[in-house]
Amino acid sequence: MNTPTTPVPRPSRARRILIVAQLDGYANSVRPLAIQRFLEEHGHDVRLVDTNCLSRAASAPGSMGRMLPGSLRPARLALYVNDVASKLLTRRWAFGRRHLSYHVLLTDHRLRRRILADELDVDDYDLVICATPYDAGVLTTGTSARTLYDCPNPWADEVYCESRLTDRQHRRFRRWETGFLEDMEHLSFSWESYGRYAQEHYGISGGNFLQLNWGCTPSPERARFAAPPRVAYLGSLSSRFIDLSLLARLNRRYPHIDVYGGPPPDPALGINYRGYASPEILRHYQFGLITCSRDLLRREGFSAKHLHYLAYGLPVLVPDWRRHLDLLRGSVPYSEESFTSVIEGLSDPERWRRASDTAYAQAGRLDWNRTLEPLQRLLDGQPRG
Repeated sequence: MNTPTTPVPRPSRARRILIVAQLDGYANSVRPLAIQRFLEEHGHDVRLVDTNCLSRAASAPGSMGRMLPGSLRPARLALYVNDVASKLLTRRWAFGRRHLSYHVLLTDHRLRRRILADELDVDDYDLVICATPYDAGVLTTGTSARTLYDCPNPWADEVYCESRLTDRQHRRFRRWETGFLEDMEHLSFSWESYGRYAQEHYGISGGNFLQLNWGCTPSPERARFAAPPRVAYLGSLSSRFIDLSLLARLNRRYPHIDVYGGPPPDPALGINYRGYASPEILRHYQFGLITCSRDLLRREGFSAKHLHYLAYGLPVLVPDWRRHLDLLRGSVPYSEESFTSVIEGLSDPERWRRASDTAYAQAGRLDWNRTLEPLQRLLDGQPRG
């Protein structure tokens, strides 16, 4: 079954568009690159700026330049010092992580705003899109361009759930972010449930929403059934919300789980870690796996890897505490206790193929050409002010 390609209409007028993002090789790279590709296919002139190593002399992994400041200009040097302070004080020191991250994060945000406003000439563009909260201050510099904050998820609550804020700091951070989100000209989240979460828990109005759901490109080569069914986990392993301990326990319950991504997990966890791999590896598996913490943000949230799995026709094993799975057909809820029996229930070839067809059909409905269509309507219908 092949998913038809959505025709790409030509724009009424080509626009100049700036995308500011931090490309990390995982989900933070996928969406900005997809937006860039979508806009260029529609005939627009797009510049993508990667700020992942804004304060460093080089961005290549393993390069000595990543250890050195990229400039002696005051703002750049201050950002470098703040980065060093973050690594020394908030990464491994529990007290510093909880009590000092607030100050480091807001300092980073303000310095990046100043640097990017000085160096990017944002007034030269018709539309400026920012896909990271760290750099989103560039959208508040009074530019004449249209602006869109493509927010991954509510930032203050994410940082709090990562144990990087005290309760008092969390309240202050959330108040600041609420005002920031409300002041955006156009606002999107990586998934619509995050928008509803921000309305309910932050109290934002949603009047500036231009929702662009995460998308995918359905693979022409789908996964096939095999026995015993093999399970793939693909993605970043660096954040606490992933719940590596749960991933390790599931691996012990069901040995046919292969884990791809980075950084490498602690060997003591016993995870069957296979290194880094591109999404094409998924065609050799029968299920995709999501693990996540139980905090409210993640229960209401979304995992970018979910779409990778659907794109290859993989039924997706999702913790049964995650909500809104009606938006992602092809999802198969599990609990830690039921995990093995859930897989066994789909180990019959015909049952698996039906679940796979449902997953692949959902991928077609979430093709990037469909999920990003509101962006083209914005460019066609609202010329530069």
